[in-house]
This record gives sequence, structure tokens and C-alpha cells, in this order.
Amino acid sequence: MDRRTLLTGGGTLLVAATLTRNAEARATRVPATPEDSRFMQLAIDQAKQGDYPFGAIIVRDDKVLALGRNSTKRNHDPTAHAEMVAIRAFLKGHEPDDFKGTTIYSSGEPCPMCMGAIIWCGFKRLVYAASIAELAQKIGQINVTARQIANATPFADIEMTGGLLSGNALRLFDQDKGSKGEK
Repeated sequence: MDRRTLLTGGGTLLVAATLTRNAEARATRVPATPEDSRFMQLAIDQAKQGDYPFGAIIVRDDKVLALGRNSTKRNHDPTAHAEMVAIRAFLKGHEPDDFKGTTIYSSGEPCPMCMGAIIWCGFKRLVYAASIAELAQKIGQINVTARQIANATPFADIEMTGGLLSGNALRLFDQDKGSKGEK
């Protein structure tokens, strides 16, 4: 490509082709492990205590490192989703690099905000109970899946397991009729 073509916009195509060449799906489906059910139940137990029925925990090497529950009402903070609360709790005792090798368990598939944070933190794995589609039947949701966000992120890989104990998580919404519109 000559300099004149580059200066008149031809370089844009070259740059775009180069940037998207390595952009491929980054979410890998992995089966549940034997200990996943135990940790997911702990996340669901956190959800029982949330302002809305969402809970999350962060685990490494079979050890729970942080807990989170939806605290949007009590904290007057619309970003206080369970995953964000667990991330903030983790950072009170760990460095950001310590997210490497951890798994986050969430009673619901993370919303775009939370999934973005999960990607930026560098979690190795995400395990969730109820899917966005299932949650949308109970409460308002942004209909973008965690997988869609992960697959649009060419710089990070994450393993994902979905649907584990989803019935247990969804039953919490039947007990919490006041939860419309917010995660």
C-alpha cells in the first residue's frame, strides 16, 4: 500500500483487518466439577440475604475467598450487584493480580456490567446458576449473555459453566415478589 492510499483512508482497512484477525471466541464451555454444586449453593445462600435474590462467591483451590450479595437498596448503589460486592470484598484482602486462577460462582448469569468486571479482573472461570433468559422471565434483564461479552473480548479467555442449580436460584424469585427490574 502506498503512502497516498494510506493517508486517504486505505490504512483504516489494513488496521481493522489486523485488529480483528485474532478476535475469536474467548469463552470456553466446561463441565461442572464435583465441588461446583457445593460452592453454587453457597452463592445461592448469599442470594437469600440480598436486596434482590442474587449472590456470588469467589473461590480458589476449594477455599472461599470472598462473598457477595445484591446490596443495591441498602447501599443506595445501583452497581452493588452480588458479583461487584464479592469483587470489592476480595480486593479488601488481596491484590488485583490475585484474581488469576480464581472462580466466581454467581446465582444468576452476570449482567453486562458484572461480566465486564469479571473479564477485567481476569477470573479463570465463571459458574452461574440461572441464565439471562431464565432470569428475564422473573425480573428485568439486559438481554446480552455473559458468553456474548466474553466472545467479544479478544484479549482474555474465561471458562464458563452455566445452569448449575438454576432451579434453586429461580425459586428465590417466587419468594421475593417485590424484585422487579433490578439485579
